[in-house]
Formats: sequence, C-alpha cells, structure tokens
Amino acid sequence: MGELAFIGLGLFDEKDVTLKGLEVAKAADVVFAEFYTSALRGTTIPTLQLLVGKPIRVLTRHDLEQGSEVLEAARIGNVALLIPGDPMAATTHVELRLRAHDAGIPTRIVHGPSIISAAAGLLGLQSYKFGRATTVPFTSEAFRPGSPLDVIEENLERGLHTLILLDLKESGEFLTAREAIRYLLGLAKSKGSVAFSEDTLICVLGHAGSDQPRSFSGRAGDLVVRDLGSPLHCIVVPGKLHFLEAEALVKLAGAPSSLVAEGPGPKAPAGHGSRTRPRGRTSGPRASRRARP
Repeated sequence: MGELAFIGLGLFDEKDVTLKGLEVAKAADVVFAEFYTSALRGTTIPTLQLLVGKPIRVLTRHDLEQGSEVLEAARIGNVALLIPGDPMAATTHVELRLRAHDAGIPTRIVHGPSIISAAAGLLGLQSYKFGRATTVPFTSEAFRPGSPLDVIEENLERGLHTLILLDLKESGEFLTAREAIRYLLGLAKSKGSVAFSEDTLICVLGHAGSDQPRSFSGRAGDLVVRDLGSPLHCIVVPGKLHFLEAEALVKLAGAPSSLVAEGPGPKAPAGHGSRTRPRGRTSGPRASRRARP
C-alpha cells in the first residue's frame, strides 16, 4: 500500500512550496498537479518539473473529480498531488482524501500559504474577524447568482470582513476584480441593497505571494474604473474596523482617511455609535461600528 500526499504550492510561484512539501514531492513515485481551483501565475509546469526532478501529470477537473487515476496510483506507490494554495481549501480535495481513507490508502497533508490568511496579512486586517468567504463566478444572462451579495450582507450584520474569491476557467481565463465589482454593484442595485454601493469601502489584492503584491483600498465606484493590474485578484469588503485595521488600510492599501474614518459601508442607524479609541491612543483613525445593511 502506498500513500497519497496533498501538497500545497502556495500563492504565486515555485518558490512558495515549503521545504517539507518539496521533500515529499521528490520522494514520490508519481506526481500529479491540478490548476483548475487556482493557479500559480509566476511559474510554469516545466519549471515545477525541474524543481521536483520528475514528470508532473496535470489533471483536469474531470480527472480530479473522478479520482480513479490518483487512487489507483496511490494503492501501489507514494503519490504527491500538487495543489495551489493550501491543499484542503477546496471541497474536491477533501472528497478525494475521504475516498482514499475509505479505500485504506494513508494520506497526509503538507500545508502551503493560502489567500485566506494572506489577504488579511497584506491588508493589515485581523484574520479572526473574517466571516464566511464567497466567490463571484463567471456569469451569463441565465446565471446571475445572488449568493455573493447575501454573504456580504450576512457578514456585515455581524461586523465581519468578507473575502471574495474570483472565478477562473480551465482554459486560463480569469475573472478580474473590476468585472466582479461591476457585477456586485449591479446586483446590489437590482436588489435594492446598500451592502455594496459605489460608496462602499472595499479592498482589492493582486499578485499575492509575489515580491510585489498590489493592495488597493477605496470606494467601489473608484476602484471599478481604476487600473488594478493583471489577475489573480481577490476582493475584501471590510466590516467593523479596529483602529489598527483602519490605520493599516490607509497606510498599506491607500484607503482615503476620510472614508475609513466614516466607517465602511452604509451608515449606522440611530442609536449606533462609533467605536472610540482605546485609552492611551492619541492618534490614528477611528474604527466605526458596522451598520446592518
């Protein structure tokens, strides 16, 4: 009996994989990889193969969801499955691990850097103040889901930040932040929601994990027309801000001081005050209480 190792590749290029992950991949009898759940924009398959020292079989979505090729290889040898980000961020990988477990195949996880933690770090936001994440998919006339806006509204009601991931296709096409912002603005307008308007404070990240990640923060109406660079992007809608978070958005992501001081999103109804600075704090923007949309 062999083993199936799920190895996280990180966020941007071949240098993001951990030493442990590289060691496990080099020791494997067979190496697979998938890039339909995310992508590494700073490297190529040939470069990864040189790093690992052996061929890498790239799986399609169908291959991975079917899983038979990976499981059969793991019955008789050590298999490494290379996955962008952290291995268990996608349901597909969890399902494959459970199938391996049911088949008596030992599994292991070698974690990698994930956008779930990187987004908070790059923006200076507190990771435990994020609520449920959501994804804006490619849309069509027949497919315009309202769930991304629902998640934003739910998180704002609780004062939590929202991480918004953006869809990609196996063909290599990426949904851009501007396209996603435009969709959310239209969706909110059609539903009469104030949770995502042109005046909503949002953040956009690009090239996370690279030597030059790009961080933007400002009004949704301003960022939707701004050059935000090439994908991969993600969006964050801040909830209730701690004073250090507010200061970080101004200094690290270029958020307008006046917008952060007013508090992100819709104004609080009567009776909802703003968060005051803690004792001893003499400078820095205030963080406002997040209103229920």
